[in-house]
Amino acid sequence: MISKLPNVTDSIFTTMSRLSQEHDAINLAQGFPNFSVDTILKDLHIKAIQDDKNQYAPMAGLFSLRAAISNMTQQQHEAFYNPENEICLTAGATQAIYCAIQTVVHPGDEVIVFTPAYDCYEPAIQLAGGKIISVAMGLPDFSIDWQEVKDKITSRTKMIMINSPHNPSGNMLSHQDMLVIQEIVVEHNLVLLSDEVYEHIIYEGREHYSAARYQGLRERSFITGSFGKTFHITGWKIGYCLAPLHLMKEFYKIHQYMVFCVSHPGQDAIANYLQKAQRYLDLGKFYQRKRDLFLNSIKESKFTFTPAQGSYFQLLNYSAITDEGDFNFAKRLTIEHKIASIPISVFMKGEDPKMLRFCFAKKDEEIIAAAKILNSL
Repeated sequence: MISKLPNVTDSIFTTMSRLSQEHDAINLAQGFPNFSVDTILKDLHIKAIQDDKNQYAPMAGLFSLRAAISNMTQQQHEAFYNPENEICLTAGATQAIYCAIQTVVHPGDEVIVFTPAYDCYEPAIQLAGGKIISVAMGLPDFSIDWQEVKDKITSRTKMIMINSPHNPSGNMLSHQDMLVIQEIVVEHNLVLLSDEVYEHIIYEGREHYSAARYQGLRERSFITGSFGKTFHITGWKIGYCLAPLHLMKEFYKIHQYMVFCVSHPGQDAIANYLQKAQRYLDLGKFYQRKRDLFLNSIKESKFTFTPAQGSYFQLLNYSAITDEGDFNFAKRLTIEHKIASIPISVFMKGEDPKMLRFCFAKKDEEIIAAAKILNSL
């Protein structure tokens, strides 16, 4: 058999989490919370099961949840998405991203991707027969050279992918960045895929500039979100996609033959939980306390850092500790010092900025224990 993805092996997340388990290390590698879910949300899920909401949900998702998402987006970004036909519930944001790419990318089409990038982007483009056009973010601030982006656009360019707040850097695109993206997308009649799964996890009172806020982008964009990230329920695998009708019509065609629908009781629980906006509006404060606990606890270490603007990840530069490559250093930290992280060079086409990504969506005691290890290096 000829593989469709001959260069794909286990992801770095699988590799480091397995290594963490084998060596009984603190796992700050994989991005999932290890604290309990709100009891109210759990009870809503149990009630939905007990109320026999256990059969197929509608293909696009429960209307009550689509209406709640529409309302949330209207309140947050003053952008209306019709819950009837411009919103789809998906099996996590990964499926939404995959479906969006398959919807518009044909063999030979080019997709601009900013690196480092989350690892599900490139395989989805390859499976659609597309060509990945990488644009490396500038270090150390992970900025984007928009002139380079413009220079790389050709007659084959079909899509640009963005991610803000960004994984792994924690940086966020500015209003000015979004205006430039809008100019590029409109001028060249491109589709934007905006990965906004950490939209509510932002710090110091910053503002998340969703693609939904800009008319020129709203008319040409898929926007993906994740309730797994927002409500600490990554195992439920419930995400969503927003798009204008002409794009969503095609998205639905692919979605219905991938999964058809996602968990009925899970959707029902989330629809009810969303009725109180503070449950997502307070998320930034919740995680900023954890970020600050982590950073304050390692201030005596040899690591250097710029505090993450958003997401629940923090990059630490280890140049003052060792000259090792980040993958080898991450492995050694896991095996010898019992703390697992993610080396980011694997997402940067071989460039190694001597940084590791740590997830601080963990119990306070685990964050403090991890910090003690990092301080000892």
